[in-house]
Amino acid sequence: MPAIQVRHLSKKYQIYRRPGDKLLELLRPGRNQLHQEFWALEDVSFNVEPGETLGIIGQNGSGKSTLLQILAGIMRQTRGDCLVRGKVSALLELGCGFNPEFTGRENVFMNGAILGFDTPAMEQRFDAIARFAEIGDFMDQPVKTYSSGMFMRLAFSVAIHVDPDILLADEVLAVGDLVFQHRCMHRMNQLRAEGKTIIIVTHDLGAVTRFCDRALLLDQGRLLEEGRPDLVVQRYHALVFERERRYGGLDTVTSDQISADTTAVSGEIPVVHSIPNVDYRFGNGEAEVLGIELLDDKGNSSREVFGGQKVVVRVSARFMQDVDRPILGYTLRDRLGIEISACNTSYAGRLLPPARKGQIMTSDFCIKLPHLAAGSYSLSPAVARGNVLKHDMCDWIDNALVFNVRPEDLVYGMLKMNVEVQNYVGAVPEPLTTDH
Repeated sequence: MPAIQVRHLSKKYQIYRRPGDKLLELLRPGRNQLHQEFWALEDVSFNVEPGETLGIIGQNGSGKSTLLQILAGIMRQTRGDCLVRGKVSALLELGCGFNPEFTGRENVFMNGAILGFDTPAMEQRFDAIARFAEIGDFMDQPVKTYSSGMFMRLAFSVAIHVDPDILLADEVLAVGDLVFQHRCMHRMNQLRAEGKTIIIVTHDLGAVTRFCDRALLLDQGRLLEEGRPDLVVQRYHALVFERERRYGGLDTVTSDQISADTTAVSGEIPVVHSIPNVDYRFGNGEAEVLGIELLDDKGNSSREVFGGQKVVVRVSARFMQDVDRPILGYTLRDRLGIEISACNTSYAGRLLPPARKGQIMTSDFCIKLPHLAAGSYSLSPAVARGNVLKHDMCDWIDNALVFNVRPEDLVYGMLKMNVEVQNYVGAVPEPLTTDH
């Protein structure tokens, strides 16, 4: 049985031009309405299974926080159904539910009471809460004297130590210093291992692909995409690219930013026509990626390489119309969709000449691979118009080529770095003598 069931959920706000218009409208029923209707959510439906971690992403104003507030029970929907099974702990806004005049200690016990814990139960948890929050003597000071980081430390600590079945977190990973963010991620991973249901709203797309089992993309109050986190994140990238394309023109590139003699022009060029896989594809259609290939150090097409090996990523594209400033490039990701590296002809300073309709161009990216951890990786090729700072996406293919990396030696973490070790060993101490 799902921990959360949402069916055709909608939330409407009435927006008035002046504060007094709401009172006038109440006093004159049946007259012309003095408000505008704004639907923050429209017909949203999804399930969340017990123990699942769900990420919710989208641009500002897409309805993410409104949805979380309805799930937390602090706001009522206008239409639809929302069924939540289990005890909910919510961290929605900085210090939400805290009284600024109370001390940190008093707020801990007050929040516990709101969640149904009596004083003895909170006393059992208090030391762990204080240790995680790490605010020292400020625990007995009014929270109005806290910095924003201290506020969030305490609020997050309370939320995760009240043994919730469901944890709702809105942008908690974006607040606080790096130590706190690492501590949050570690604790949330512990909650996942304990089988807790977690829903997070965040703009940290890397955290979504790395941490979540599933993701939702909201846009203008509607559910635009639902599914695997890496695919939903790429749909979000496509949405942002398209809106940036419609928003305005491209920045100019000055001649001193690029090399003028780096492109070989020839009638015979290597052309790749193979696209092994298409997870998602988007662009304005001014050009299309024809293919992508990974070549080993002998020039042979390969799907298995070694860490530290020299390889070539070859990308070919055909231009469907004239493009004055073409760019070819790729993005390298691991199996979780986390971006490892990326490069393109503009970023590398290797300018391509203006492309003409029907023309084909190929770029070879020569790379000495780092000593990556063993596993599968993907390459996503792209062709664009503009420069590295501002560009229109002509064609992008997610995870077009998947290949395996075999390390030649042991790799801890994501990759092995070149590290020089210097040891310092002290002299062996003289044995102690005892005078008689």
